[in-house]
Amino acid sequence: MRLLVVEDDRDLNRQLVSAFEQAGYAVDRAFDGEDGQFLGETEPYDAIVLDMGLPKKDGLRVLEAWRKAGKTTPVLILTARDRWSDKVEGFDAGADDYVTKPFHLEEVLARLRALLRRAVGHATSEFCCGPVTLDARAGRVLVDGNPVKLTSHEYRLLAYLMHHMGRVVSRTELVEHLYDQDFDRDSNTIEVFVGRLRKKLGIDIIETVRGLGYVISSPAKVQGQGK
Repeated sequence: MRLLVVEDDRDLNRQLVSAFEQAGYAVDRAFDGEDGQFLGETEPYDAIVLDMGLPKKDGLRVLEAWRKAGKTTPVLILTARDRWSDKVEGFDAGADDYVTKPFHLEEVLARLRALLRRAVGHATSEFCCGPVTLDARAGRVLVDGNPVKLTSHEYRLLAYLMHHMGRVVSRTELVEHLYDQDFDRDSNTIEVFVGRLRKKLGIDIIETVRGLGYVISSPAKVQGQGK
């Protein structure tokens, strides 16, 4: 899963990016409204964390521009403005959630997880397929209740596929959502990560759809294969 952080306070930006990366996300960053708006319009993020008080272009105007352009990416607003009228203005502009500074990073992470779940119509932090469970809150994967150790890229790949369970995801889409902007992207590595995941999980829940990409089947289909 890939995030964008638009925050002009460099220390806070760094803290947010570090926390998100430790939680298993790929993260891009911007420090002003103009750069943030450009990235949000041109890159395929799963969610965006947006400060309201930005230089060059106010966060509210950035958000309005994204929505007018048809961008539906979930947006979590960070702001020092705590008046109810400011919150209403932010929601009316297209925000999905709102956190007032100062805040705890754990709360921001929890709100992000909720935004990502709602975006794919999922109610809880746990994604299950047969014996495989991905706990997005804890950032861990279990098979038959036993933890499986994955690298950050393996975890991101599995998490993205499980968030979009039942839908064929192309290699191009996976590359766009697994790596940050500065990463040297190579779609061939996706096949490598899929192979590693299949080996580590010990059950092939990831199906290759020739010429299209990969899909994680529904839990019922996986359970049926195991009978």
